[in-house]
Amino acid sequence: MLIEPRVFQDERGEFFETFQAERYRGITSVDFVQDNFSHSKQSVLRGLHYQIECPQAKLVSVLQGEIFDVAVDIRKGSPNFGKWVGVSLSSECRKQLFVPIGFAHGFCVISESADVIYKCSDVYHPPGERTIQWNDPELAVEWPIKTPLLSPKDAVALSLAEAPCFNIGVKDRCLS
Repeated sequence: MLIEPRVFQDERGEFFETFQAERYRGITSVDFVQDNFSHSKQSVLRGLHYQIECPQAKLVSVLQGEIFDVAVDIRKGSPNFGKWVGVSLSSECRKQLFVPIGFAHGFCVISESADVIYKCSDVYHPPGERTIQWNDPELAVEWPIKTPLLSPKDAVALSLAEAPCFNIGVKDRCLS
Protein backbone atom coordinates (compact mmCIF):
# COMPACT_ATOMS: atom_id res chain seq x y z
CA MET A 1 0.00 0.00 0.00
CA LEU A 2 1.40 3.38 -1.01
CA ILE A 3 0.74 6.13 1.54
CA GLU A 4 1.03 9.84 0.86
CA PRO A 5 1.28 11.85 4.09
CA ARG A 6 0.14 15.47 4.24
CA VAL A 7 3.17 17.75 3.90
CA PHE A 8 3.01 21.34 5.13
CA GLN A 9 5.49 23.67 3.42
CA ASP A 10 6.25 27.35 3.77
CA GLU A 11 9.25 29.68 3.49
CA ARG A 12 10.83 28.07 6.61
CA GLY A 13 10.82 24.52 5.22
CA GLU A 14 8.39 21.67 5.67
CA PHE A 15 6.68 19.52 8.28
CA PHE A 16 4.83 16.23 8.11
CA GLU A 17 3.91 13.36 10.41
CA THR A 18 5.86 10.24 9.46
CA PHE A 19 3.54 8.18 11.64
CA GLN A 20 0.50 8.86 13.82
CA ALA A 21 -1.09 5.77 15.38
CA GLU A 22 -4.72 6.86 15.23
CA ARG A 23 -4.60 8.12 11.63
CA TYR A 24 -2.65 5.08 10.41
CA ARG A 25 -5.01 2.70 12.23
CA GLY A 26 -7.42 3.32 9.37
CA ILE A 27 -4.74 2.02 7.00
CA THR A 28 -3.50 -0.95 9.00
CA SER A 29 -4.08 -2.54 12.39
CA VAL A 30 -0.34 -3.23 12.82
CA ASP A 31 1.34 -2.21 16.05
CA PHE A 32 4.89 -1.09 15.27
CA VAL A 33 7.55 -2.02 17.86
CA GLN A 34 10.90 -1.23 16.23
CA ASP A 35 12.35 1.50 14.00
CA ASN A 36 15.31 0.83 11.68
CA PHE A 37 17.61 3.24 9.83
CA SER A 38 19.73 2.43 6.78
CA HIS A 39 22.26 4.64 5.00
CA SER A 40 23.36 3.24 1.64
CA LYS A 41 25.46 4.33 -1.30
CA GLN A 42 24.30 4.46 -4.91
CA SER A 43 23.68 1.04 -6.49
CA VAL A 44 23.40 -0.77 -3.14
CA LEU A 45 20.60 -3.33 -3.22
CA ARG A 46 19.28 -4.67 0.08
CA GLY A 47 16.95 -7.64 -0.09
CA LEU A 48 14.75 -9.39 -0.72
CA HIS A 49 14.47 -9.94 3.05
CA TYR A 50 11.83 -11.40 5.35
CA GLN A 51 11.56 -13.26 8.64
CA ILE A 52 9.90 -16.67 8.56
CA GLU A 53 9.80 -16.62 12.39
CA CYS A 54 8.63 -13.37 13.97
CA PRO A 55 7.43 -11.97 10.61
CA GLN A 56 7.42 -8.22 10.20
CA ALA A 57 5.15 -5.74 8.51
CA LYS A 58 7.08 -2.60 7.55
CA LEU A 59 6.34 1.06 6.89
CA VAL A 60 9.16 2.39 4.69
CA SER A 61 10.12 6.07 4.27
CA VAL A 62 13.08 7.87 2.69
CA LEU A 63 14.65 10.74 4.64
CA GLN A 64 17.29 11.62 2.03
CA GLY A 65 17.80 10.45 -1.54
CA GLU A 66 15.77 8.07 -3.70
CA ILE A 67 15.21 4.32 -3.73
CA PHE A 68 13.32 1.79 -5.80
CA ASP A 69 11.38 -0.20 -3.19
CA VAL A 70 10.02 -3.70 -3.86
CA ALA A 71 7.57 -5.99 -2.05
CA VAL A 72 7.00 -9.60 -3.18
CA ASP A 73 4.00 -11.68 -2.10
CA ILE A 74 5.38 -14.93 -0.67
CA ARG A 75 2.15 -16.27 0.85
CA LYS A 76 1.45 -19.76 -0.47
CA GLY A 77 -2.14 -19.94 -1.68
CA SER A 78 -2.36 -16.23 -2.42
CA PRO A 79 -3.59 -15.39 -5.94
CA ASN A 80 -0.64 -12.96 -6.05
CA PHE A 81 2.03 -15.42 -4.87
CA GLY A 82 5.36 -14.56 -6.50
CA LYS A 83 4.09 -11.22 -7.82
CA TRP A 84 5.88 -8.01 -6.95
CA VAL A 85 5.23 -4.31 -6.77
CA GLY A 86 7.94 -1.69 -7.09
CA VAL A 87 7.72 2.04 -6.38
CA SER A 88 10.14 4.94 -6.27
CA LEU A 89 10.32 6.54 -2.85
CA SER A 90 12.27 9.72 -2.25
CA SER A 91 12.86 12.54 0.19
CA GLU A 92 11.16 14.80 -2.35
CA CYS A 93 7.89 12.90 -2.79
CA ARG A 94 7.61 11.84 0.90
CA LYS A 95 5.45 8.81 0.00
CA GLN A 96 5.65 5.74 2.20
CA LEU A 97 5.25 2.05 1.37
CA PHE A 98 3.41 -0.29 3.75
CA VAL A 99 4.67 -3.87 3.34
CA PRO A 100 2.40 -6.38 5.10
CA ILE A 101 3.42 -9.61 6.82
CA GLY A 102 3.85 -12.35 4.23
CA PHE A 103 5.90 -10.24 1.82
CA ALA A 104 9.64 -10.17 1.12
CA HIS A 105 11.06 -6.65 0.95
CA GLY A 106 14.06 -5.00 -0.70
CA PHE A 107 15.26 -1.76 -2.20
CA CYS A 108 18.03 -0.37 -4.34
CA VAL A 109 19.51 3.11 -4.14
CA ILE A 110 19.05 5.24 -7.25
CA SER A 111 20.52 8.51 -5.95
CA GLU A 112 24.11 9.15 -4.83
CA SER A 113 23.08 7.86 -1.39
CA ALA A 114 19.87 7.30 0.56
CA ASP A 115 18.76 7.34 4.18
CA VAL A 116 15.84 4.99 4.74
CA ILE A 117 13.80 4.46 7.89
CA TYR A 118 11.25 1.77 8.42
CA LYS A 119 8.94 0.87 11.24
CA CYS A 120 8.59 -2.87 11.96
CA SER A 121 5.76 -4.79 13.61
CA ASP A 122 8.13 -7.22 15.33
CA VAL A 123 11.75 -7.23 16.48
CA TYR A 124 14.67 -8.42 14.39
CA HIS A 125 15.02 -12.19 14.92
CA PRO A 126 18.26 -13.42 13.26
CA PRO A 127 17.41 -17.17 13.34
CA GLY A 128 14.23 -16.49 11.35
CA GLU A 129 15.73 -14.17 8.74
CA ARG A 130 15.61 -15.33 5.11
CA THR A 131 16.63 -13.79 1.78
CA ILE A 132 15.34 -14.40 -1.76
CA GLN A 133 17.55 -13.70 -4.78
CA TRP A 134 17.11 -10.14 -5.99
CA ASN A 135 17.39 -11.35 -9.60
CA ASP A 136 15.39 -14.59 -9.39
CA PRO A 137 14.10 -15.16 -12.95
CA GLU A 138 10.83 -16.53 -11.58
CA LEU A 139 10.12 -13.14 -9.97
CA ALA A 140 11.52 -11.05 -12.84
CA VAL A 141 11.69 -7.86 -10.76
CA GLU A 142 12.47 -4.92 -13.06
CA TRP A 143 15.20 -3.28 -10.98
CA PRO A 144 16.50 0.04 -12.33
CA ILE A 145 20.12 -1.13 -11.84
CA LYS A 146 21.78 -4.15 -13.44
CA THR A 147 24.94 -4.60 -11.32
CA PRO A 148 24.06 -3.83 -7.70
CA LEU A 149 26.35 -3.79 -4.70
CA LEU A 150 25.23 -6.70 -2.49
CA SER A 151 26.02 -7.92 1.01
CA PRO A 152 27.60 -11.40 1.23
CA LYS A 153 24.26 -12.70 2.60
CA ASP A 154 22.26 -11.24 -0.30
CA ALA A 155 24.79 -12.58 -2.84
CA VAL A 156 24.02 -16.20 -1.82
CA ALA A 157 20.25 -15.88 -1.36
CA LEU A 158 17.82 -18.65 -2.30
CA SER A 159 15.45 -18.63 -5.26
CA LEU A 160 11.74 -18.29 -4.52
CA ALA A 161 11.33 -22.00 -5.37
CA GLU A 162 13.93 -22.92 -2.70
CA ALA A 163 12.90 -20.42 -0.02
CA PRO A 164 10.50 -21.23 2.81
CA CYS A 165 7.35 -19.18 2.39
CA PHE A 166 4.34 -18.23 4.50
CA ASN A 167 0.94 -19.86 4.56
CA ILE A 168 -1.78 -17.42 3.65
CA GLY A 169 -3.16 -15.60 6.68
CA VAL A 170 0.07 -15.80 8.69
CA LYS A 171 -0.09 -13.69 11.85
CA ASP A 172 2.69 -15.22 13.97
CA ARG A 173 4.31 -12.82 16.44
CA CYS A 174 7.23 -13.22 18.79
CA LEU A 175 6.10 -10.34 20.99
CA SER A 176 2.63 -11.64 21.90
